[in-house]
Amino acid sequence: MTMHTPPPLPAADDLPRFAQERQQRIAELLKTRGRVEVAPLAAQYGVSDDTIRRDLRQLAARGLVQKTHGGAVALNTGVMSSQQRAAVMPGVKQALARTAVGLVQPHQTLFIDGGSTMLALAHQLRADDAPRPITVVTHSLDVFLTLADAPQVRPVLAGGHWLPEHRVFEGEQALATLQAHRADIAFLGACALHERTGVTAWQPGDAAIKRAMVRGAVRRVVLCDASKLDQVAPCAVAELAELDHIVTDAEHPFLAGRRLPPMGQKN
Repeated sequence: MTMHTPPPLPAADDLPRFAQERQQRIAELLKTRGRVEVAPLAAQYGVSDDTIRRDLRQLAARGLVQKTHGGAVALNTGVMSSQQRAAVMPGVKQALARTAVGLVQPHQTLFIDGGSTMLALAHQLRADDAPRPITVVTHSLDVFLTLADAPQVRPVLAGGHWLPEHRVFEGEQALATLQAHRADIAFLGACALHERTGVTAWQPGDAAIKRAMVRGAVRRVVLCDASKLDQVAPCAVAELAELDHIVTDAEHPFLAGRRLPPMGQKN
């Protein structure tokens, strides 16, 4: 029978004093292990099982974990379908989108990436008080359809190879459409965002689309929630120096000077 050695207990002076610090450590543990259990965590941090369950509920509300019976598993939104991603932190995505719309001026051309946060941005751009007129170039079918009948919005669909699970187009034709346009602002989603590697993506086709938007835009704006921070995906997109703004609910020293907090959240 295989014996599993429990993780060593932290020294008394190394135990987190605040819930936020403990939750951050649990999130980091999930990144390396993929899953955690309530009872071992409670013993490790010297708190009750109910306290750990509360920590996991709060991490789940932020979209960082999926609660399971007796513990939690890490969420990897990069491999989720578009419908699954839309169910993760919808309130945060709407707040990010509201902040992003504040950067848009009438008569501008926008690149809008695919993904659930970008769809939230498209819905914000439909509002009666949103800037008009604007042109939107996108490879996301849902973004295009959301804006197709919006007054004084000219949507351009970069068609190509259809990816039904993500509801976007990729490939040479989509890239050619993007490369034929220039934008005032590129609004990008991020599979992962790290201080050293910048924005990265899980799939080469997605990365190519994002890079085309970066190259063709005057300003580059990334919208991402806290679950994407300190993550690295295999396909390079853009260095931090190439980004003008990062709209996120995460706080980290390397975001200083670029971070725009979600509307309604204090900086």
